[in-house]
Amino acid sequence: MTDTTIERADLGTASQTSGAAQADGGEQVRLGYVPVQNAALKTAAIVPMSLRSVHFVMPGGVDDLARPSGGNAYDRRICLDLPGFGWQVHQHALPGSWPRPDADARAELARTLREFPDGTVVLLDGLVACGVPEIILPEAERLCLAVLVHLPLGDETGLEPDVAADLDAKERTTLRGVSAVIATSDWAVRRLVSHHGLAPERVHVAAPGADIAPLASGTDGVSRLLCVAAVTPRKGQHRLVEALATVTDLPWSCVLVGGIDQDPEYVDHIRGLVAKFGLEDRLHLAGPQAGAELDASYASADLMVLTSYAETYGMAVTEALARGIPVLATDVGGLPEAVGRAPDGGVPGILVPPENPAAIASELRGWFGEADVRRRLKAAARGRRAALDGWATTARSLAHVLGRLRHEPRRAA
Repeated sequence: MTDTTIERADLGTASQTSGAAQADGGEQVRLGYVPVQNAALKTAAIVPMSLRSVHFVMPGGVDDLARPSGGNAYDRRICLDLPGFGWQVHQHALPGSWPRPDADARAELARTLREFPDGTVVLLDGLVACGVPEIILPEAERLCLAVLVHLPLGDETGLEPDVAADLDAKERTTLRGVSAVIATSDWAVRRLVSHHGLAPERVHVAAPGADIAPLASGTDGVSRLLCVAAVTPRKGQHRLVEALATVTDLPWSCVLVGGIDQDPEYVDHIRGLVAKFGLEDRLHLAGPQAGAELDASYASADLMVLTSYAETYGMAVTEALARGIPVLATDVGGLPEAVGRAPDGGVPGILVPPENPAAIASELRGWFGEADVRRRLKAAARGRRAALDGWATTARSLAHVLGRLRHEPRRAA
């Protein structure tokens, strides 16, 4: 990978649609309702008539649906939901090759922060903040700063070692100098605290929510595989292709949904592998999708597959589970947390080691060959679906952190 700029590389958030459930035998069952996600609302405080203000500094392109990502989807959704918990959001989307911006982008970030009055509550996306401590820290004493970390900068796959080390050091300096750090999973909180030596009480979790959608009808209950992730080295699609090449005797088809312009060299590598193994008729690179188009891809899926090398959470996993789709994923980072368990203890997915196409292939053979395994996974996925937290829980967690910034001394994390 020649370009060392870190990009958002996850997924877009799909909208809700109507649909039907399909049992393994193909029987269609109409779903007449969508479960209500009200766990956060049961304990929500009354929203004050006068909203407090937070200024949210994000990377430019956050609304670009041609380059969907989990981080962008998270940022957009928080802007919509925080007002429900007492916070008016002022958005500042700053263009630039974050986290390694040029002089113009650096100057724009510095000017934006400089113009905020003393005591202003500012939420900074980590992609913007963590690579430029020399801009962030001079403002940390007079502003109430919180940094939202979607992915630790040094964890991006494909960076040169010296670049990764430099970004890691800059991130450590930034996070140690702000009042609060927000991560998107319990695993990410533990990772940031231990790796950067942060005070645990200053690092908070606000996991992504999920919008419950109608149950996916699937294709035939087994054969349609779906991977929703930008085509980049961190998402590891080459290992999925290598695994699928060893199980061509099984009747699978696979669609890769996700951005294809973040790393053209890697995309060419994936296309080369597909051609090398003769999979052109069975594996399709669909490019980025959003809205109804992405809904349709989920609706036709029987099994979600994600072969990432690093994830702080994995919104693609919960988007699949929100439709009752079981998951096959690598056992890395926050992915086990995203897969979770159904209320009855059932596990709605299969976890495999990263960098192990043989393990992926073995689990696919089990999925195709054992009807009982499929039934257990689907039942657990539907149970997990009903128990998923909505975005109101995420917004409430963030609102709580922002509220504490207003009332506590401005100390470093």
